[in-house]
Amino acid sequence: MRSPGRILIAGVVLLAVALPIIDPKGFLLTVATLIALNLIGATSLHLVIRTGHVSLAHAAFMGVGGYTATLTLMKLGWPFPLNILAGALTPALLALLIGPVLLRLQGKYFVLVTFLLGEILRLVFVQWASVTGGANGIFGVPPAAPIFASPAGFYWLVLGAALLCVAVVARVLNGETGRVIDSVREGERLAQCAGVPVLQVKVAAFVLATALVGVQGGLTAHYLQYIDPGAFTSVQSLGFVVMNVIGGMRSLLGPIIGVVFMVTMPEFLRGYVEMQQVMFGIILIVVMAAFPGGLVELASHLRAVAGRYADTAKSGGARSERAVGP
Repeated sequence: MRSPGRILIAGVVLLAVALPIIDPKGFLLTVATLIALNLIGATSLHLVIRTGHVSLAHAAFMGVGGYTATLTLMKLGWPFPLNILAGALTPALLALLIGPVLLRLQGKYFVLVTFLLGEILRLVFVQWASVTGGANGIFGVPPAAPIFASPAGFYWLVLGAALLCVAVVARVLNGETGRVIDSVREGERLAQCAGVPVLQVKVAAFVLATALVGVQGGLTAHYLQYIDPGAFTSVQSLGFVVMNVIGGMRSLLGPIIGVVFMVTMPEFLRGYVEMQQVMFGIILIVVMAAFPGGLVELASHLRAVAGRYADTAKSGGARSERAVGP
């Protein structure tokens, strides 16, 4: 089963890389760029979710990274790689400072405090107008580099960043660290009794997740050539959470599927402007009711159906052989 799965993944990646050649300036390229950008945010949040926490401040950390990348580029004249690096390090440093306090909270208390943290950061973006441009934001953010000025060039840049982010998260979750993270989520006190440094593990995952989403913030500013506080609200953070829930929170494949679903579905409903949100909400409810563990369950359901069909076919063939036998 692993070989077909790897072939499928390789085929999808190859198609994603070739998309600018197939559709250089069209609708599909725009949707694919949005998918790649959101893939960074959703998979980075997945790291925090796997520790047993749901953060509603993830978009605010993306904003910290986005504003840092924009200001270091436009005010200080830093080149593209350095401004993106600064956009990753600044939210990571903030997470390192507040994480040891924040991650002692559990359940609804953590959700509530991260919601408040996100609102505080958003207000900072709005009120610190001399630096951030206030509610009007900052216009004229230049492209990342001349080579990335075209839609196809920028898409390849974002696709590379998204694949790197997924690879980093997969490397963390599929190794010894991933097993430690899962043990913390399943039984924090038991893991602590077994000698696992629970708080340090949570803080490390939180810092890495915020660094990755900071990269998304910087790339988004370059993509839109504009940045404002309205893009970093708790609604956007909730969107990252829904991407994980709709895809599946127990597997890294979950947020990937959730991003594709959440980004493409509204685009295909654009023909129903007046009913778009209603139809999208109904589709979400139906999908979550049918697959409470996320769309990642769909593959196991299909395998089960295929297995039952194969067993039925075999038993039917055996009965036919007995019927015509000597």
